[in-house]
Amino acid sequence: MSEASYNAVTWLLDRNVGEGRGNKLAFDDTVSRLTYGELREQTCRAANMLRRLGVRREERVAMIMLDTVDFPTVFLGAMRAGIVPVPLNTLLTSDQYAYVLADCRARVLFVSDALYPVVKDMVGRLPDLEHVVIAGSKMNGHRQLAEELAPESAAFATAATHPDEPAFWLYSSGSTGMPKGVRHLHSSLQATADTYAKQVLGIREDDVGLSAAKLFFAYGLGNALTFPMSVGATTILNIERPTPARMFELLNKYNPTIFYGVPTLFAAMLNDESVKDARAGNRLRICTSAGEALPESVGHAWKARFGVDILDGVGSTELLHIFLSNAPGDIKYGSSGRPVPGYKVRLVNEAGEDVPDGEVGEMVVDAPSAGEGYWNQRSKSRRTFEGHWTRTGDKYVRDADGRYNFCGRSDDMFKVSGIWVSPFEVESALITHPAVLEAAVVPEADAEGLLKPKAFVVLRPGSKASELQEALKEHVKQKIGVWKYPRWIETVDSLPKTATGKIQRFKLREGAH
Repeated sequence: MSEASYNAVTWLLDRNVGEGRGNKLAFDDTVSRLTYGELREQTCRAANMLRRLGVRREERVAMIMLDTVDFPTVFLGAMRAGIVPVPLNTLLTSDQYAYVLADCRARVLFVSDALYPVVKDMVGRLPDLEHVVIAGSKMNGHRQLAEELAPESAAFATAATHPDEPAFWLYSSGSTGMPKGVRHLHSSLQATADTYAKQVLGIREDDVGLSAAKLFFAYGLGNALTFPMSVGATTILNIERPTPARMFELLNKYNPTIFYGVPTLFAAMLNDESVKDARAGNRLRICTSAGEALPESVGHAWKARFGVDILDGVGSTELLHIFLSNAPGDIKYGSSGRPVPGYKVRLVNEAGEDVPDGEVGEMVVDAPSAGEGYWNQRSKSRRTFEGHWTRTGDKYVRDADGRYNFCGRSDDMFKVSGIWVSPFEVESALITHPAVLEAAVVPEADAEGLLKPKAFVVLRPGSKASELQEALKEHVKQKIGVWKYPRWIETVDSLPKTATGKIQRFKLREGAH
């Protein structure tokens, strides 16, 4: 990699064409397909289009786009021109979009036609936004992506960007407030491919991947774009919601070799009665999980039913992809595994000192893929990005074998009788009971004002809450210790979650007091 000039698109895309994969299928969204050669041409057209629309190098363009072949066209086309694409969560509210679009000062907004109604009333009120381009049908007189691309040249002189130059932004999920824009560099995509994809996942040119996590997530971007393109593999894109039925449909129709999921989805696919006899294709060789810790019971149940392991790992928007993971031949369900080669991990106490094995500490990571910082959030940037080390906000324990076990978010941990309690540990114990489908645990003050665990549980069909209160408490006592059992258990129909499937315990805490 030249220190003077490096554009991620040259490595991800042009290299594949140069190495003879121009006719190899890159993306299939079940409606449209693009080979590597066709994608190269489309990204050049997109770069030329953006220049024609007056967007200059380093300026931002926002993307509220579903997972179709238009996504890599726009995302890579912008980076080819040295313009910064900002993919946004497709599940945000109008107010959140208004905030983010104003925050990043996007000059152009690319939006899928199905998502346009959420933003149509605000676009005229954003002073920096000059153009709206619709992917799909024409709407409200806005430009239409296919029409804008068609007349453009399929050749473009790729911008001579620097490896340390911002290439794209990703906004955090905003589970505790408005999203924060993380600035990622041109060199960061290859860093995730050279580490996790190559040395843990072992992705190959003949792989076909299917990711439940969408492209606008850091996890999904690696799964469905960076990793396959790093070796010239093929990606099946899912435009629809990743329901169990939809995922089984795609697994059986396209027979992918790699399936990238999240814990909530794996559990749902195992427990949804409507797909209880569904299979997962006949070529699947490995699955991955991230977003939150994979419960041990889910990992074992998946392996027992489908004969394929799930590589549970830990990643973040700030670090772009997985930095701690189980690996083929080195899997322990219930553990988050070991550091990915190329990443350094420490557990520290409140004074920043390393803690010994067996003690809880906050995880900090030295990562080649760390973001440059948050946009216009200097105070938060300084708290998170500390030189080589990035604070994750996650509490972990390292065992004597060097594996890391998740204890919860820093702001989720609480003490009972002076001893730290991990909500995740209590939740993991609860869901091993045959009547419990999902669980979330938060601290609640008792009559003396002392904190004790309170559980919110989603029961399996046919289970009666009135008959389970004491049984569940006793179950937790037997599993993990008498002081950790939930003093109160509330049955709910569902748990509040982010778009990535992470439980929003802060919403439960707010309602618990």
